Formats: sequence, C-alpha cells, structure tokens
Amino acid sequence: MIIQLEPGCTENQLRVIRASVEAAGYQHNDVTTQSGHYLVCIGTGDFDIRNIGTLAGIQDIHRVSDAQKLVSAKWKVGHTEISIADGVRIGNGHFQIMAGPCSIESAEQISEVAGHLKAHDVRIMRGGVFKPRTSPYSFRGLGIEGLKVFSDICRAEGICIITEVMQSDQIAAMYPYVDIFQVGARNMQNYNLLDALGEVDTPVLLKRGISGTIKELLYSAEYIFSGGNERIMLCERGIRTFEPAYRNTLDLNGVALLKEKTHLPVVVDPSHGIGIRRFVGQMTLAGVAAGADGVILEVHPRPDQAASDAQQTLGFDAASAIYRKSRALREVLAS
Repeated sequence: MIIQLEPGCTENQLRVIRASVEAAGYQHNDVTTQSGHYLVCIGTGDFDIRNIGTLAGIQDIHRVSDAQKLVSAKWKVGHTEISIADGVRIGNGHFQIMAGPCSIESAEQISEVAGHLKAHDVRIMRGGVFKPRTSPYSFRGLGIEGLKVFSDICRAEGICIITEVMQSDQIAAMYPYVDIFQVGARNMQNYNLLDALGEVDTPVLLKRGISGTIKELLYSAEYIFSGGNERIMLCERGIRTFEPAYRNTLDLNGVALLKEKTHLPVVVDPSHGIGIRRFVGQMTLAGVAAGADGVILEVHPRPDQAASDAQQTLGFDAASAIYRKSRALREVLAS
C-alpha cells in the first residue's frame, strides 16, 4: 500500500495516519522525494482502505501488491515524465536519443561529437570519464578533470551530458557537471551507491546487470526512489547468456515487460546489447518498436580508433541514419 500525503499534511495528521496504518497491521516507511511525501506500507492484512483514505492529510491511497512498490505502475496514473534540462524530456510520450563515445578522450573529440549531435538535434551526449574495465591495463578514463571539460563544451552547445558514476564518494565532485548519472551494469546492485543517488535530485539511468533479472532491476530502482530520488530511467543493455556469437543478448522481452510493470521511462542500449557495429542499427529499431522511451548509442568521429568499445561504436554517417530511422519509426508507432 502507498499513501500519498498532501503537501500541507501536519505532524498531528501524520501521527493519526501512522497510528491507523499500524492498527491495520501494516508497517510504514516514510519516503520524501523531490515530488512528494509517501508512506510505503508493508503488510498482509485485509481492510477497507477507505477507512484510512478519508483521513485528513491524505491526498491518495493505493493498493500495490508488487514488492517493488514505488516503481510499480499499479499506483501511477500514466507514465513518469522526466525533465532533464532546457526542455529535454523523456518518458510519457517523449522520446530521446543519447549518443556519444564510450570514453571521453580529449577536448577535440568532445567538440567533434557535440557538433555532430547538435546538427542532428540530439540533446544528450554520453561519455565515460570513470570507466570500469575488465582489464586493469585498459584505458580507464580522464576522471574529474575530463568531466569538467566535457561539461563546459557540451553546455556551451546546449547539450546535456550523461556519464557513469562508479562510487558513492564520486557523486559530490561530479554533481555540478552532470545532467544524468549513469549506473553501469556492474553496479546495478551496489546498494551503497544506489542509496547515495537517492539523496540527490539529478536523474539516474540505471542499467540492468549482465545477469540481473527484471525483478532485481526493479528492486535496485526502488532503492533509489525510496532514498528520495524519483527521477529514474531503466536501461536494457543486454544480458549474458550461453550464446557466444555476440557480446550480449538484448532482451527486448524485458523492454515490453518493464513498460507494463513500471511507470519509469525505459531506455535501450543496442550498442552493448549486441556489441557488433553493423547490427546496432537493426537492434536500435527493434528497441524502439518494443516501446522504448529512448536509446543510448556509442558514437565516435573515428570509431576504429576509439579508446574503448571500438567494435560496437558507430561513425557519424551510420549514426545519422539511425537517428532519422528511429524518429521516423517512433512517429509511425505513435500515430
């Protein structure tokens, strides 16, 4: 059960509401976010929720049987819309393309990609400055100084940035420069990091772990939401299966299911999802057809020279065609 409290709910009213919840045999957990104050109530007792819903200080009350209550679609009317910055919105009918290199390498590279994105009205640039790499000897990013350059160039062009945060102690230093924090697949169940991201108001793109189930992904999102941050996007980026012919198996079943089970926007990462450049366009369109609210693509001015993920990274010409086809397909599906 979720109780939405009125903005002006007094402490006395809240005390009565809590006592009524406890009398019904439920435990309650206070959650205060950017958008509201909730009581998330856990229990199995059967009672008429109108007995509580009519109490002073309550805006609405909802029965939610899902274990992941706050991210469940069962209590929200419609889907969540997240405003990023400067009119950039995603979810609830708003589709976004995010594109850029796997790793930020130099100011020149950032400028080239930003110019390309601006020319194609792509408003969000991706790029990693802290890179989790399988080998400790691989390029691991330019760190906070690289992030500052990334932010300065993109903001001058009116482009938002999304970049990966790997540790909770990085958040404060990154916060002034980041429009969307990305939680990578390896950190989907880093609960200390998820708790810390619940304490900021910056949107979060939460990627599904390589062996993570849909239920586990939703639990991870619940950590962030219950910590106070409602501005969450879920990302299907492929899971590890027994098939070695491609990097990952892009679970489009999961996209459709998530659109039913949660009110949060769902993004598809076809670059990691298949890991083979020549198939990224097809899987992008498949993700759009499955109902994704956005796609995130790896794009580089010279993809074969990319410091990381070269084999799945698109050049500018191929990326431009995918932007056009994705938007066209989205319009057809929306008509």
